[in-house]
Amino acid sequence: MSGVRPLVFTPDLRRWFWGVTVPLLLFVITAGLLAWSGPLNSQQPERQVENTAFGRGEVFVFRAMYYSRVTGNVTAGEASLRILPERVMVGGQPTMKIVGQANTRGVFNWFFTVENLYESYLQEEYVAPVRFYKTIREGRYRRNADIWFDLENSTATTPDTVVHTSPFVQDIISAFYYARTFDVESARPGDSFELELFHRDTVYVSRILFEGREQITTSLGTFNTLRFKPQVLEGAVFSQPYPMTLWISDDKNKMPVRAESGLVVGRARLDLVEFGGLRNSVTSFIP
Repeated sequence: MSGVRPLVFTPDLRRWFWGVTVPLLLFVITAGLLAWSGPLNSQQPERQVENTAFGRGEVFVFRAMYYSRVTGNVTAGEASLRILPERVMVGGQPTMKIVGQANTRGVFNWFFTVENLYESYLQEEYVAPVRFYKTIREGRYRRNADIWFDLENSTATTPDTVVHTSPFVQDIISAFYYARTFDVESARPGDSFELELFHRDTVYVSRILFEGREQITTSLGTFNTLRFKPQVLEGAVFSQPYPMTLWISDDKNKMPVRAESGLVVGRARLDLVEFGGLRNSVTSFIP
């Protein structure tokens, strides 16, 4: 067992945008909402989850942007989250398959090509993963992962080891969907929370701040949103402990509308540019 550690990021600058920003922004999406569920209870081996936020066929597409005084706004690539419309059998049980992708576009492909794929298979009753798979292709960097979660025994099995985890621990993709099943109406500015996430054979803990409600305008229009900040490690890429901000639609869908990070040089942003297959009306949209 690798133990529980604070969530920190010490990335290679060659992979700063896709190797750090996109996965971390997905993590921020998870963190801001999961906070209102409270800490995971290791004494409760089962749970019932009422999901009214999402369903099969849901699609989110994001545009990734980079800004600096030298370059101005540059489109760096595209990211997406999709729930397949059909059930997928894993280990003899039906699951909800979620696919996340991140790819560079345009000028970014000239010096650094990214093709990343993430797959999470959810046990629907608990909204917890039974399998997580990813392939990372970032320049010359290559990494694959195939993790199987045993919900009954609270373990995660990788090709190299078996790790004892908290009950129903989440991967970086499934956690976002689990978080969307919680009611955040009672959120208050200044609240601080901790949560747990399985990543690279370890259960990590991160602190999340809720900043309040805000109206923001994107290429899709104006939305009422909830604003969150995660804590990360200051270092070569991030110049402050709370450099990233996430805006979630303030409605039953809890859509990720925007995520933005300040870097040592410039800023990175993910903006929602397309969505479909939503379970509820978008009441956060302001005509």
